[in-house]
Amino acid sequence: MIARRTFWTGAATLAFGTAPRAAEAKIVRIGTQKGGPILMAERQQRGLETLLAPMGVEVKWVEFQFGPPIMEALRIGAIDIGYAGDAPPIFAQAAKGDLVYLAAVPASAEGILLPAGSTLQSLAELKGKRVAFARGSSAHNLTIAAVEKAGLNFADIVQTPLAPADAAAAFERGAVDAWVVWDPYYALYETRPNVRVLATSDGIAPQNSFILGSRAFAEANPGLISKILADLARISDWALTNKHAVAELVSTGTGVPYEPTLRALNRYPFRVLPIGPDHIASQQDIADRFHRLGVIPSKLDISAWTWHKPA
Repeated sequence: MIARRTFWTGAATLAFGTAPRAAEAKIVRIGTQKGGPILMAERQQRGLETLLAPMGVEVKWVEFQFGPPIMEALRIGAIDIGYAGDAPPIFAQAAKGDLVYLAAVPASAEGILLPAGSTLQSLAELKGKRVAFARGSSAHNLTIAAVEKAGLNFADIVQTPLAPADAAAAFERGAVDAWVVWDPYYALYETRPNVRVLATSDGIAPQNSFILGSRAFAEANPGLISKILADLARISDWALTNKHAVAELVSTGTGVPYEPTLRALNRYPFRVLPIGPDHIASQQDIADRFHRLGVIPSKLDISAWTWHKPA
């Protein structure tokens, strides 16, 4: 949509126009994960390569399994821009990563899955049970929010931090009592025989993902950031009306079959938005929750890591 792309160009000019400038980059390294449909579509269509080639800028894509390793790569300077859910940037910030929130991407659905044979009926019954989630991921945040909603403490469950592939294996062999996971893995397992969904992220915790960048890179390359964000908004519009093509792409990348991938994409919002006060407030709530529980060592001020400050 032209209006959205125009907005991005203007917003980026306001946000970056007075930033300190250094020699502009000739390479931009973008961290992505196989299940991120917008960046996967962007990568496959080579829209950024076409857009940035006249500027003499090369695009290098770096692939990761999920969000936390992307944020660690961003924190140590191995990439310039990355995509992750709500919790990974908070862990990177707590580890003194100097990153900034560039754009918000409303997140895909997440669910709390129960394996075949489970008799659990409520969140409160997770007490004393083995709950799998990826540490430092959005599923980590959802797990904490879910047990607290049930009146439990996070320490009341048997915390079982596992990356998605390991969690899937544990879930299949009945080694965990519940698995908190995002699409497309959620969509893959929710329809398997006798698997049940105990709860979804709806009504438990707001879910957002983010495009983030190294602060030094963003300050040195405001024009480049502006172009990248505008093109991600463009590709999100295209993907919204071409879900079947995107499902084939994501399915090939993740190994998740086409049908559950399309199921996941049919509930995916496909939007790239400027950072607003609601995004900042939601991230602040998560950071405060992690700090209160001792998951991160210090209190964070999320607004210090955003380009668009609250009014």
